[in-house]
Amino acid sequence: QVQLVESGGGLVQAGDSLRLSCAASGRTGGSYPMGWFRQAPGKEREFVTAISWSGGTTFYADSVKGRFTISRDNAKNTVYLQMNSLKPEDTAVYYCAAGNQGYHIFSTSYSRPGLYDYWGQGTQVTVSS
Repeated sequence: QVQLVESGGGLVQAGDSLRLSCAASGRTGGSYPMGWFRQAPGKEREFVTAISWSGGTTFYADSVKGRFTISRDNAKNTVYLQMNSLKPEDTAVYYCAAGNQGYHIFSTSYSRPGLYDYWGQGTQVTVSS
């Protein structure tokens, strides 16, 4: 089992920045690709970004490309989401997730929630206009 705990959410104004963190514990010795998803009230959970185990491959939703950056520090078992130029439409609960799939499956299915086996409890991000 892998436990994930997100932190860093909060209330900011449009144009501001936030950095979310996702700390993993438990059986962290595996090669887990990681992802960030978000869910706004009344909407389905949507893919935001994902990163391979090595950190060498990243994927982004079009809506955040150029504004958000995912990174990881495997020595600290932590994944980060740097969010710049935040917009009110970025308001959502942000979840991190860890997959247990190999690179090939990850690279073709990174945006599917079903790929990921472990999920955090979420952290609220609210962007005011």
